[in-house]
Amino acid sequence: MYSNRLIKETSPYLLQHAHNPVDWYPWGELALQKAKDENKPVLVSIGYAACHWCHVMERESFEDEATAQLMNTYFINIKIDREERPDLDHIYMDAVQAITGSGGWPLNVFLTPEGKPFYGGTYFPPVAAHNRMCWKDVLLSVQKAYHEKKDEIRTQAENLTEHLISSNAFGIDKPGQTTNETIFLPESLKTIAENILQQGDEEWGGFGRAPKFPQTFSIQFLLRHYHFTKEKNALKQALLSLDKMICGGIYDQMGGGFARYSTDNQWLVPHFEKMLYDNALLIGVLCEAYQLTKIEMYADAIHHCMEFIEREMLSSEKGFYNALDADSEGVEGKFYIWSKKEIEILLREDAELFCDLYDVQEGGNWEHSNILWLQHPIEIFAATKRIDFADLTGKIKQWRKKLMEERVKRISPQLDDKILLGWNALMNIACSKAFAATGVERYRQLAIENMQFVEGNLKAADNSWNHTYKNGQAKIPAFLDDYANLIQAYIYLQEITGNSDYLVKAKEITHLVIDHFMDNESGYFFYTHQHQTDVIVRKKEVYDGATPSGNAVMVNNLLYLSIIFDEPEWKALAEKNIRSLSSAITKYPTSFGVWASVLQLIVNGMQEIVIAGKDALTHLFPVINMYLPNKLIQSTQTDQPQFPLLKGKFKPENSGFFLCKDYVCDEPIFELKKLLQICNT
Repeated sequence: MYSNRLIKETSPYLLQHAHNPVDWYPWGELALQKAKDENKPVLVSIGYAACHWCHVMERESFEDEATAQLMNTYFINIKIDREERPDLDHIYMDAVQAITGSGGWPLNVFLTPEGKPFYGGTYFPPVAAHNRMCWKDVLLSVQKAYHEKKDEIRTQAENLTEHLISSNAFGIDKPGQTTNETIFLPESLKTIAENILQQGDEEWGGFGRAPKFPQTFSIQFLLRHYHFTKEKNALKQALLSLDKMICGGIYDQMGGGFARYSTDNQWLVPHFEKMLYDNALLIGVLCEAYQLTKIEMYADAIHHCMEFIEREMLSSEKGFYNALDADSEGVEGKFYIWSKKEIEILLREDAELFCDLYDVQEGGNWEHSNILWLQHPIEIFAATKRIDFADLTGKIKQWRKKLMEERVKRISPQLDDKILLGWNALMNIACSKAFAATGVERYRQLAIENMQFVEGNLKAADNSWNHTYKNGQAKIPAFLDDYANLIQAYIYLQEITGNSDYLVKAKEITHLVIDHFMDNESGYFFYTHQHQTDVIVRKKEVYDGATPSGNAVMVNNLLYLSIIFDEPEWKALAEKNIRSLSSAITKYPTSFGVWASVLQLIVNGMQEIVIAGKDALTHLFPVINMYLPNKLIQSTQTDQPQFPLLKGKFKPENSGFFLCKDYVCDEPIFELKKLLQICNT
């Protein structure tokens, strides 16, 4: 059995490759220096533990002796977990997209010994197929070109690197360029909503064609747009998207939780990997849908997803794990699919009804097996079949229990058990939102306990933070997304607990981000810390992709904290950055959804709510429970004049509610019912 240099790593993805015959190195100076010493090109192969096609290429090529010999002879080979080093993944993904016009994982890119890319692609098969070169031919061609056309290779590498540097300011107005001063008007929000709805699938929900991703930011914008404008089409498309996903195969009908995306328009066939961030973001938007509509299906989905998170993604230390693989026993989705015979054996007299409800067919509804999904919501199915709805939901609980007892006997997908700061912060926010929406105390306690874990294990002695943690070891300096999401998690935690210490911590980290990540010329934030030296370019990311961009989240944080601490320059910076991106936000809102939601807050104004008095915390839940997406809440049971909004509000004899805007407050309200009536009108 081989054992290469990855054996000492903690990343599950790197450890998957630790026994390949390929002489893999982790990213670092050792590998790059060896490439210089031996005058060899560097092959960087990037993937992640839950990646199906990464596993395929490993089996086909990286475990093959002859292929490994070619790689070891002609290249210095580096394996990178994209979730451990998203900065490197962003850089080299941009390079491959520039070369080929597309990207994905596994990502295979060839570099000069200086780390500059000159060629690359994604998955390469072991034999040529589907207009893709075979991997061995790629290796031989690159090796030959590197030694016989050195000047051309070097020129290509320099040109690509220059492209990466110049494209780093996409969507950002150049100095001196006239910016859109009218962006902060209701008309802008109307245009954004129209542009999102133009991409909406009015039959199956979601946006665009397959493959379909959840696009939670677009759904969130539409929910809020309806709240502010009563535009029914916005609400209709947002809820249709959630309904179809909850009914679809992308949702684990028995175990809870969402897969990463659907390969078809109907949400039937998922790419079966389950990511922490997807579930965190979907729980968050389900909470908003439930607060807005009070439709019980959304509350049920929140609880079901939280059960999945607590059962399968939570460590004993209260950190949240990364992901579950798409494959088990080498087969994608095997853990989740069922045959009709299995259902008949397990459910007996109920099998026919179950199969009717979840589209279980004799020959299978996907590759000779069955993905469980609902072609119609349970209420409609019950009405059509003339079944009592309460009886049916009772049966579904029993079915879930029986099938889960059987499923747990199967070989489960591999768990990526590293713990990332930014994704934990996203899940922490989801816990806070779940408590605010449902009042389940366990969710609030989980948010508090997870933050204690994060502070105890990912914070460094110098008050900086680390990106990843596993087996008692935290490493890799945190990136912008980590810090931005952490600040927002502190903000949400303060709202659901009334603990103002969380706001002080949020302010401290905001100063750190401004000092060490901000580009003073543009006002945007680099992805990497200023002291990080092992990247060829410090990128500024502005797209909202599968996760929110750190820049968009920072704009949200700056807006909120500018009010909390009376820091007008922070609000000015937030508005400046939105203004500079105004064209991209309005034209391409599905790629700038978080930015669009922050714009909503600025245009509609923040509703500053203060709860002050000895009984303040007993009144907190009804206030956070109402759907008011532009609310800012501070509550206190003591006198805290260091916070501008709280100054002069505390009266020991009674608790009062204050509605404020720009620090101008109405007369105190002493009845919770009256406050809620005012806020909801």
